[in-house]
Amino acid sequence: MVLKFSLWATLLFLFSHSSSMALVTMNNFQMYRHIMSPGWTLGWNWAKKEVIWSMVGAQTTEQGDCSKFKGGNQPHCCKRNPVVVDLLPGVPYNQQISNCCKGGVVSSWGQDPSAAVSAFQVSVGLSGTTNKTVKLPKNFTLLAPGPGYTCGPATIVPSTVYLTPDRRRKTQALSNFLSFSLKIYYKRPPIKLVRDRNKP
Repeated sequence: MVLKFSLWATLLFLFSHSSSMALVTMNNFQMYRHIMSPGWTLGWNWAKKEVIWSMVGAQTTEQGDCSKFKGGNQPHCCKRNPVVVDLLPGVPYNQQISNCCKGGVVSSWGQDPSAAVSAFQVSVGLSGTTNKTVKLPKNFTLLAPGPGYTCGPATIVPSTVYLTPDRRRKTQALSNFLSFSLKIYYKRPPIKLVRDRNKP
């Protein structure tokens, strides 16, 4: 299987009355190019005035100005353009989810498919409470050692349709889910041609 993109990121939103929970998963489909230490850094711009209430498996590099939230319950991040990094190995179990906490190091698909994934969970506030009111984040960036990566736009993934065991009826995934994905391309370094001075 030949894939023209380097990584595939999926974001699954689950809505409640006051916030939405997002599970972010990044798969590295490069056959032999892994992401080395100091690891990946993922950023985006919110479409509205969303905030991050809490995170599991990752953290933002800055909290931003959360002064409009009074009282002791402060969001994890209030920046319009949050920047997220993976947590380091050895963090407490209540801060972990599956495939997190490797310091941003991700193996390549060809070397170890089970380690070619990284994930974290985000609780988002002020985002909307249905798949009609939630707006997709935009201007994604992924930084990692090397020439870097280019992120495509986020696109909504159609809701999953399930067939009953007798295959006579289709059911739709819950309407309080929204899933979208984006392709992330590796920037290949320019090839430098060196001329042999001994040849005319």
